[in-house]
Amino acid sequence: MSQGIHRKIRSDAVWAEVRKAWEDGETARSVARRYDVGVHALWKRREAEGWTRPEPNAGPVEPAEGWGAYVQGRRDAFEARLEEARALAECLVEAMQDERLTRAPHWHIPWLYRWRADHLGTEAAARDRERAREAGHPWAEVFWDEDGVLRPLHRLDEEMARLHPQDWRRAVGVPEGVEMEAP
Repeated sequence: MSQGIHRKIRSDAVWAEVRKAWEDGETARSVARRYDVGVHALWKRREAEGWTRPEPNAGPVEPAEGWGAYVQGRRDAFEARLEEARALAECLVEAMQDERLTRAPHWHIPWLYRWRADHLGTEAAARDRERAREAGHPWAEVFWDEDGVLRPLHRLDEEMARLHPQDWRRAVGVPEGVEMEAP
């Protein structure tokens, strides 16, 4: 008895059906099982004959909550971010108009000083330093170097966090008792 390789011979009509099923998106394993052809043979034919699947034209998949609820949720999230940004803008505009920065939250003061120095010049920065000293602000001696030059913003942020560690912890949202380093 001879031990040859058993080959499945399928007609061109069967292979046309295999090709159509595969190109329509069915998996090779599923098509091979359904038409009783080998997966390896299917891949060889696909390569030799240049079978391709069309680009998917399906639009976005509908979310589980439905399009109406999804759109409303996205709109609500956008409006919340917009309201937060507008509140911050109002706070900063008010703080910029108050040269003593008495109405600015701690975490915006470094940026405000840096902005004023960059946009209003060294005279404004010198006035800011003098006003901070007059008001007895703890940052008056650490935000500026010995020559009176305002330090870079990241240093100002670090100093503000160091000067107000508990406020910084609350602002960041780290609970008491959790080890953390200031920025």
